[in-house]
Amino acid sequence: MQKLWKLFRASVQRFGIQPGFIVLTVLALIFTAGLTQGAQTISLEAQNDMLLRNVKTESVTYKDRKALRVTDTAASNVPDGERLVILNKTNFQDGAIEVEMTGELAATAVEGARGFVGIAFRVSAASNDAFKYECFYLRPTNGRADDQVRRNHSTQYISFPDFPWQKLRKEFPEKYESYVDLLPGEWTKVKIEARGDKARLYVNDSSQPVLVVNDLKLGQSQGKIALWVGPGTIAHFANLRISK
Repeated sequence: MQKLWKLFRASVQRFGIQPGFIVLTVLALIFTAGLTQGAQTISLEAQNDMLLRNVKTESVTYKDRKALRVTDTAASNVPDGERLVILNKTNFQDGAIEVEMTGELAATAVEGARGFVGIAFRVSAASNDAFKYECFYLRPTNGRADDQVRRNHSTQYISFPDFPWQKLRKEFPEKYESYVDLLPGEWTKVKIEARGDKARLYVNDSSQPVLVVNDLKLGQSQGKIALWVGPGTIAHFANLRISK
C-alpha cells in the first residue's frame, strides 16, 4: 500500500491529478484487493465432504487437468434436477463462483439428452430428500447445432423445484436461455455472479454475461454449492473458486 501511495503522490506532482480522485482510486484498489484475497479454492478431491445425489464421482486427469468426473447414475424415472454433488463445506450467498467444466453424452444417454452440466448455488435442504436451489447450466451439444433454435438453448437458468426449464420456457420464452459457443467434452470456463435476487452467467472469460437473470426465484437466500449434471451426462469439474 505504501508503494501505491508513493506512486499516486508522484502522479499528483507530475500530472496534476486531484487528491479526491486519488482517494477514490485507492479505495477502489483496496476493495478489489479485498475481493481477491477473499477468493477461496474449493477442493474437489475430498470426496468425504460431498453428498452425492444420483451420481457417481471419481478423481481423474482429463485433458491435462486434475478433475472430478461426475456421471449420471439415476434411474430413468428420476426427474431433472436431482443429480447433484453437494459440497458440504461451502456456504454461498453473494459473490462469484468460478469453475472449469465439461459435459458430454454417456453411451447410455437417451434421445433428447444434451450433456447438461452446471453449477447449483444457494442449495438448501428441508430434509435429505427435499432440496431447493438456483442453477445455471450448459447444453454443450447445442452450441454448434445446425438448428438455430437448439443453439438459442445453449445456456439455461432454473430454480429447483418450482421453476424447471419446461415451465420457464413455456411461460417466459427466451427469458432464461441464451446462445453461447460450446463444444461437448471440451473445457469451458464459467463464472456466476450473484447478488440479492440478481445473477449473471459468464462463459470463457467474456467481459459481458451470456445470460442475465434479474429475478432469482428464491430471492435473497443462501446455501451450499453443488456440481450439477443432467440425464445421460458425463461431466468433469476443475478449479472451483468462490469469491465473496
